[in-house]
Amino acid sequence: MAAHAESDDGIEREPPPEPPPSRPRRSSAEVRSSVVGVLAGVVRWIGLVFAVILVVHVLLAVGHANPDNGITTFFANTAEPLALAFKNLFTPENPELRVLVNYGLAALFWLIVSSVLSRLIRRLG
Repeated sequence: MAAHAESDDGIEREPPPEPPPSRPRRSSAEVRSSVVGVLAGVVRWIGLVFAVILVVHVLLAVGHANPDNGITTFFANTAEPLALAFKNLFTPENPELRVLVNYGLAALFWLIVSSVLSRLIRRLG
């Protein structure tokens, strides 16, 4: 049972709760390591999201999705700037093949660049 303290007026009162144990402070090296890890992870996720957008655009284009549909338009408009200079790197006659090769290469580019940048951030951090 918890110990009770009796006050001057004769009423038993609970003793004040003990403060929670304090966490030890993290060193600056630990904080820096955490920040570097989070930054590297964000870079990887951004590259992955860019690659997914490009791949979805390829799938919609090769699958002959309705170009007037909002989803198709969204992915086409979003993929356009992400393709960078890969948009017209190869110019085969078949438009589906053109999208597959050029935007597929752009997706690979984003995966590789984000992976390299993530490793570089971790190494320098």
